[in-house]
Amino acid sequence: MLTLETIEKTLNINCDLIMTTALAAVLLLIGFWIKKKVPFLTKYCIPAPVIGGFLFMFITFAGHQTGAFAFNFNTGLQNPFMLAFFTTVGLGASVQLLKKGGILLVIYWLVACVVSIIQNFISVGLAAVTGLEYPYALLAGAISMIGGHGAAGTYGTTFTEMGYPAGVTVGAAAATFGLIFGVLVGGPVARLLIEKNHLTPDESENLDTSVEEVNAAPGEKLSSLDVIKNVVAILACMAIGSQVSGWIGKLINMGFPSYVGAMFIAMILRNLNEKFHWYNFSFPLVDGIGDVMLNLYLAIALMSLNLYQLLDLIGPVLLIVVAQVVVLILLCYFVVFRILGKNYDAAVMCAGLLGHGLGATPSAIVNMTAVKDKYGMSRKAFMIVPIVGAFLVDIIYQPQTIIFIKLFVKGFTG
Repeated sequence: MLTLETIEKTLNINCDLIMTTALAAVLLLIGFWIKKKVPFLTKYCIPAPVIGGFLFMFITFAGHQTGAFAFNFNTGLQNPFMLAFFTTVGLGASVQLLKKGGILLVIYWLVACVVSIIQNFISVGLAAVTGLEYPYALLAGAISMIGGHGAAGTYGTTFTEMGYPAGVTVGAAAATFGLIFGVLVGGPVARLLIEKNHLTPDESENLDTSVEEVNAAPGEKLSSLDVIKNVVAILACMAIGSQVSGWIGKLINMGFPSYVGAMFIAMILRNLNEKFHWYNFSFPLVDGIGDVMLNLYLAIALMSLNLYQLLDLIGPVLLIVVAQVVVLILLCYFVVFRILGKNYDAAVMCAGLLGHGLGATPSAIVNMTAVKDKYGMSRKAFMIVPIVGAFLVDIIYQPQTIIFIKLFVKGFTG
């Protein structure tokens, strides 16, 4: 439902849950249409939800600047969409596929961890140069770049309670800038690596098939009940995984992302089902659902950003974020690509690292999907990047970030 009301001469356009989601879906389709019509966007692998979301973000900015109108959204489905997406990632992670990642998964994990340490060094270094207080500088480091909006909000609240009133705002702004840059540079960097090195996918590992060819078994088309069972499996993993994440959070006395629990419960179900055959699992069906959930999540996230709230933060915080972007681009292009093997998988994983290393794991998947749509599938990248970005990197990123905070922020006892 959409309601209109005028408050202080500004037309407020209020969108409920369904209207917000419908608008995001329309913007997503507009993004695909524009991308198809503008060769530049396809050439540089700019994701469709970014195109549609950015377009609307500038519309809301114009409304604010003129005082003519303002949009108010109910983004209640944004997190469930993200949760559903990560659940489908888990369901796609069979042990056989993960074994193919092998040592490459460990290498990528270590690379991501080193990147998070470098990001914190950049933050404190530029804080010393610009005079920005260390809590605000660190919020523009690994906290927001690797941790995303969730970590930025958590640490920002802590700093606010410690006497740094702009903590939450700075954290949200840094995470937002990182998200924007992450989805803008990931595809183009991967494209440059692929074109320059004449890289092609390993067709032997391309497990992608069209939705029209969904088969539960050779020659057997999915029945309606099979489809329902696949959907029920996703929902059950979301519910159980969220509960497990809550228990873990209480156990370790800190926030634990619900999508991490959902992803690992889904991984367990997938591999148990391969052994006991409880239902006819369909990877193409689940993969398609995950793709829809991811695109809707990002469309809602981008269209609901208030660009005008970030204008006051252009200065030291933005300088730090830009430095993070430049350094990570250079690292991916000259170092990480070579460490990961200088092949097609490495190029796609660089797109993923730029996504979750500057914004969030869904951004990494969007970047890699844009590359996949143009050049082909990298199953290793799609298996390794989400697991590292969603969970494994936290094993080192969280402790070393707390060390930085304890060294540079007086009074922190976290």
